[in-house]
Parts: sequence; C-alpha cells; structure tokens
Amino acid sequence: MKSIQVLFILIFGITSQITFGQFTDEINSNRPGKSMMAYAVGKKIIQTETGVTYVSEDHDLLEYQAKGFIGELAIRYGVWKEELEVIADIQYQSDKLTVGNFEEKRNGFKQLTLGAKYLIYDPFKNYVEKENIYSWKANKKFKWRQFIPAFSMYAGANFNVGDTPFNYAPADIKEPSFSPKVTAIAQNHFGGRWVLVTNLTYDKIGTDFASINYILTLTRGFNAKWSGFIENQGYMGDYYSDGVFRIGAAFLFDKNMQVDASLGKNLKDTPGLLNAGIGFSWRFADNYEEVQMAKPGTETKTDKKMKKKGEKEAKKRKDAVE
Repeated sequence: MKSIQVLFILIFGITSQITFGQFTDEINSNRPGKSMMAYAVGKKIIQTETGVTYVSEDHDLLEYQAKGFIGELAIRYGVWKEELEVIADIQYQSDKLTVGNFEEKRNGFKQLTLGAKYLIYDPFKNYVEKENIYSWKANKKFKWRQFIPAFSMYAGANFNVGDTPFNYAPADIKEPSFSPKVTAIAQNHFGGRWVLVTNLTYDKIGTDFASINYILTLTRGFNAKWSGFIENQGYMGDYYSDGVFRIGAAFLFDKNMQVDASLGKNLKDTPGLLNAGIGFSWRFADNYEEVQMAKPGTETKTDKKMKKKGEKEAKKRKDAVE
C-alpha cells in the first residue's frame, strides 16, 4: 500500500510539470554532480563519463570504518530521435572494512543500471527571443519564461550482480537481482550562466529497499572553460535515509572533452560519509547528422511567417546602422 501511495505522489508531480535539438557545440556532461540533466546527447552520439572517487565511511554506533575507492562509468547513446538516449551506469567499489582488530577487504558492484531517457518538453524548441534593437535594458530584463523547465522522464532497471556488501540492510535480507527505477527530471536556465537541475527518483520499486530520492544541482558558468556547482541529494527509505551535500568544478578541455573534481559530505554519523572524486567525460560525435527542421520548399505557413519576420528585423537593424 505504501508503495502505491509513493508512486501516486511521484506521478502527480510528473503530470503537474507536463501540463504546462539536443546536440550542442560543446559537450554536456552529468558530471561532476550526481543528477541527470533533461537533455539527451543527440542522435548517434556516444558519450562516456568516467571517474574515480575516494570514499571514507565511519559508523559511530557500530564502531566500524571503511575506506576505499569507487570506479564509475556511464555510457550514453542517442538513438532513434534527438530527444532519446539510452544510458548504462556502472559503479564498482573496492575498500577495506575495519572493526576493532578485524579487517576485511571488500569489492563488488555498488550500482549497475540500464535505462532510457526521453525529453518530453523543451521550452526553447521553436522559440525565438525577440530582440529590441532600440533598448538594451529591454533585452536584459528579467524574463518569467526562465521558470518554465525542460522536462524529461527516465525509466530503467537496477541489476544486482553477486552478493554486494555495500547496502545498509540487515545481513539476512538479500537485495533482489532486478528492480525498476523511474526519475522525473526538470532543468531550468537562468540567464546565460546559471542552470538548475532537479531529479525526483522512485528507486528499487516493489522491493524492501524501495526509496524516494531527490537531487538539486545548481551550476554556474564562470567563463567559456570553467564552471562550478553545488548539490544536495536526499535519500528517504526504510533502511537508509540521509542527506548529502557536494561541491565541485569542471574544466572544458575542448568541445568534446571535460575534466572535473568534486567533494561530498553527508549530514549524519551513522554512518558518516566523505567522498572526493575526479572524472573525465568524452563524446564521439563524428556520426552526428544535423537535424533539418524543414526541407527547402516544404516549409509550413508558420515557418514562412517566422522567416519573413526575421528578414524584416534584419533589414531594420541594417537601416538603423546606416
């Protein structure tokens, strides 16, 4: 019953958002944050996002420590349409657990998911910002349209390979080998420098490990190469609830490569978590074919009207200069 109520809340949040060209010149990576952006990579684009994270875990009540590393790999591929991508997300952890004088080396898959994401609504599609050639102030004024987010849905599945030692449930409760996962994604652009990404996830649906998780990521571009972010992630489940804060930065090496670094800390000490990671994102775009919105001679009346309007405004600008 509880799972049904949770699903209803998630669906309600999704539909309230719904009622209201993917490819970019430069790579758009989900790293170094943990949230998933609304936009896909573009049709026939292959993008990999890798990283290594140092993890330190201390539990005050159980008096144990665990320190090690997580290797991360996400593979994104644009298929069928510009708005659709498939995503494989793999995390493998290796650490050393210490309880008093006892030590144990552990390793295994912390996460293995496969799913797809589809862009449902893009507020910038077929929208042309009207420029006022007579007023700089009018062009720079606050625009309420910024509060309308791009909206996507992700659906996928978690796969449990082997016996993982990295969940917080009692030892006698085994995690299922398969469980569904859905995520609602909203993305706002404020001006030319700020981006807010919101994720709401219902994870491991129908299992004892089911939880509702959220991520809020605020990113700011400092210049053409550097950007920074702050992030809050929350977990709400029967076996584990927590809040994690992260900060980090990314550097655009070139239009298809990005490097990043991040630092994260949770709020509680049962267990207390500290993460520090570096990463690298790369995309292969040689097979990308630019989507042509309308072939010559097949424009709709609206296309022709917008084209004519653009030509008139261009003429106005030319006359004003002369």
